[in-house]
Amino acid sequence: MSINNVDDFDKLVSGDFKSYDQVQAIFPKNVEQAKQYSDYSIQLLNRDLERLIKIPAQERTFDNTIQAFDEITKKFGIITSAIHTFQMVCPDEALLNACHESGVKLQQFFVDAVTCNKKLADAIKEYADGNGKSDKLNAEQKYYLQELIKNIKREGLDLPEDKLKEVRALKKELAELTSTFELNINKDKSFILVDAAGLDGLDADFIAQLQKDDSGKYKLTCDNPTYLNVREHCKPESTRRELYRAFKNRAYPINMQCLHDIIFKRDELARKIGFQNFAALDIDSEMAKNPERVESFLSNLLEKSLKKAHREKDEFVKSASSDVHVDASGRINPWDIEYSESCYKKKHFNIDERKIAEYFPVDHALNAIFQIYQNFLGLRFDISKPAWAWHDSVKLIKIYEAQTDVFRGYLFLDLYPRANKYSHYCLSPIVPASIDATGNIHPSVDMMIANFPKASADKPALFTFKDVSTFFHEFGHAMHSVLASARLAGGIGSVKTDFVEVPSQMFEEWVYEKDVLKLVSKHYKTGQPLPDEIIQKLVDLKIFDSGMFVSRQCWQASISLECFKDGKEKDTNLIVKTLAQKMLDYRNFDETTHRQASFGHLAGYNAKYYSYLWSKVYSLDLFNEIKRRGLMDPAVGRDFVNKVLAKGGSADPNKLLKDFLGREPNDKAFLQDLGIE
Repeated sequence: MSINNVDDFDKLVSGDFKSYDQVQAIFPKNVEQAKQYSDYSIQLLNRDLERLIKIPAQERTFDNTIQAFDEITKKFGIITSAIHTFQMVCPDEALLNACHESGVKLQQFFVDAVTCNKKLADAIKEYADGNGKSDKLNAEQKYYLQELIKNIKREGLDLPEDKLKEVRALKKELAELTSTFELNINKDKSFILVDAAGLDGLDADFIAQLQKDDSGKYKLTCDNPTYLNVREHCKPESTRRELYRAFKNRAYPINMQCLHDIIFKRDELARKIGFQNFAALDIDSEMAKNPERVESFLSNLLEKSLKKAHREKDEFVKSASSDVHVDASGRINPWDIEYSESCYKKKHFNIDERKIAEYFPVDHALNAIFQIYQNFLGLRFDISKPAWAWHDSVKLIKIYEAQTDVFRGYLFLDLYPRANKYSHYCLSPIVPASIDATGNIHPSVDMMIANFPKASADKPALFTFKDVSTFFHEFGHAMHSVLASARLAGGIGSVKTDFVEVPSQMFEEWVYEKDVLKLVSKHYKTGQPLPDEIIQKLVDLKIFDSGMFVSRQCWQASISLECFKDGKEKDTNLIVKTLAQKMLDYRNFDETTHRQASFGHLAGYNAKYYSYLWSKVYSLDLFNEIKRRGLMDPAVGRDFVNKVLAKGGSADPNKLLKDFLGREPNDKAFLQDLGIE
């Protein structure tokens, strides 16, 4: 598809994305195109907004003002998302850097053109206070307009022009800082070198894949598969300790000043807009409403989970080798936790995660997982190697409704680690799904980015049990994005942050069901599924470290809150340490590490990392209801799609939960599942 001017570009981002030529065209192929796309986006947004703003007040309608605003920002968001996502996976460093620069430019322009544009805000209020009062709007339109009006205050658009000018400047600076913070994490190439003795306990296939330096020492990098393998199975404490420190110091020290500036400027921004602090501003639009409610939620969970965490620590240490020590105060070193847990599993459950992984060859596991999702949600997947992609390992899924053959979207899978790639796991929405006034579905484009283990010389790529759970989670995000079919703000990008993890965490629960594990597992040599006794052990093990898990999540959620509560100047080292000593008091705090430097959620989820635990309350309530009605029943799946997934961000999450559950949600399933009642 040839893009030679802004009109060509308008056709690209206004299309229905049913053609793969159009899909691949939204990703810049070279440095010049990355720059060109940002320029065209700016020209197009300026042109469209100018037309909207010029409409006389008496002629304003929902369609020509509110619906038009949604469509204008959707077009701009498509390229912004495509460039940002491509920056996360692009193997060419020059193009990656160009995407970063273009992404920052687009974010900064959006501040002027949309989030701090008084004329635009006045146009929206003109409709809301005028014709909007007499127009007969449906529930979706009312909710969208209501949220839009609330957001005008949160963006500072009620401020006088001199104050708004300061807000604009801060938002532009923050756009660059947060993008740089994330990029520094992705570009980090930390590693340690160890000799053969330092790899004791690791299996031969894993060792065979490691690179060596000129002296013959093995290179252990900080990608997730390597780090997880070492921290769970490597016997020498020195190796676990050094890789732990390298991993927890990624993007240090480069991100420390960057984080300081983010905290400083976000606090200034919130106060100028009229909020006590940035955490209050950030959570104001969420289900939780305010930081105080979040703190109460976390405090209650921490009190219950810490008691169990201490019991877990005592049990795990008993099973570990003499290489794991408890100090005089009863604390364990942080690099010994996963290793002692692994020893406990082997001793008391006769479970070695590496042996279980042999039952999850990636190709079989993926096909089985896809079949489960297709059956439950009434879909059909067409999986292929795309005609164009940025890397040979990328796969593409075309998603259709099974009964009607209606096309719902494209989903890219980029599953394995490499240099400069985003180093964690995520679903990145690019083109949001929507439905037009005539009922036609406009398909989505999404990318699932992961860092799973690769194949070795003697074994195919194998998922660990945790990897299977992670895939269910991220694929749940994908289905939430693909199946959104609202008229306005249909994609999951508009879903409240403390609800967006609900469907994904609900689908995680499926991996503890016997029928699901029988389908997903198939030993790469024997072809046999997981034996019943191992499945039962995995189910029994589900809550064996829930105390430590919940306390760690409370710790990280509290870091994100404390960083953005009152005060511009924060000693983040002190915040991380103080909270660890309080919330993880069963383990020592290693003062050589700087967790905050690689805590990417501080730039993305901001003060809202609590969302994972908050969402889990609702996800388990939903899962129990689905299981009660029939876990594999397509009729239940259709109901879940229609009442939850299809709504995207077009309705209040509390209403969606009540509509599906038939009652108010509660935390009974959550507390019971974690065993911390």
